[in-house]
Amino acid sequence: MKRIAIITGASSGMGSEFAKELYFYSKKYNFGRIDELWVLARRADRLKNLKYDLEKATENKKDEEFPLIKTIEIDISGTQGVRALNALLRTTFKVELKNDGFEIALLINNAGFGTYGEFSETPLDKELEMIDTNCTALTGLCGLAIPYMHEGCTILNVASLAAFLPLGNFAVYAATKSYVLSFSVALAAELKDKGIHVLAMCPGSVSTEFANVASNGARKEVLHGYPAKDTVLHALKCASKKKYIALWTPKWKVTAFFSRFIGRFFGARYTFVHNKRPYRK
Repeated sequence: MKRIAIITGASSGMGSEFAKELYFYSKKYNFGRIDELWVLARRADRLKNLKYDLEKATENKKDEEFPLIKTIEIDISGTQGVRALNALLRTTFKVELKNDGFEIALLINNAGFGTYGEFSETPLDKELEMIDTNCTALTGLCGLAIPYMHEGCTILNVASLAAFLPLGNFAVYAATKSYVLSFSVALAAELKDKGIHVLAMCPGSVSTEFANVASNGARKEVLHGYPAKDTVLHALKCASKKKYIALWTPKWKVTAFFSRFIGRFFGARYTFVHNKRPYRK
């Protein structure tokens, strides 16, 4: 049976780091054999560059086995994106059915973005698109993947440290990630008896393109961001050890712990007043 790993939002940041780590070192994790690595994103040129770089790095290692990389240009946001991926899976299923079939060994729901600024001052279309990507697509992809999963398979959903408390100037993003955390933990409980593991990854500030997108170019880099590679390595280790939530740094762990003692309105009001986030209109 062919075993597939799917990574969404793989064109940059943590998504590309997930792809690199699983391509080179998947055997050191507790995910079993991975035959194909599907990398999904809207930017086809970046996916092609990622594939080229990975294959170029291993072209002289003929004695070692590496997953086949399949680049898929797709917008997974909303129900339309979920339907598009469903069509792709059904087509793959029909082809592989002639052989020994296939299973999704690992699903990494990494695609997502945020928007800085006061809700009433940010584009409503952008906020709704965020919900479509961060919540609708993630939920739909889990629903599509589970029928192709068996005991030993894993779902890794990227939530955020923002999931633990409502945040002013970050209202919709924090709400979407709170949904991802709650959904992931509940899904982990439901799938435990089937042997399918679910992990919610909850990173704080990570050095990616996140701030540039969230601020519409007003802030080029994430402030005090931790390396994307190290954050990804920790999450994969947590998933391999069957943990349910991945919080890497002591700072993130302390923040998540003490958030339970802070009133929701107080937390939202404090961050609205004291944590201004720029947005270029």
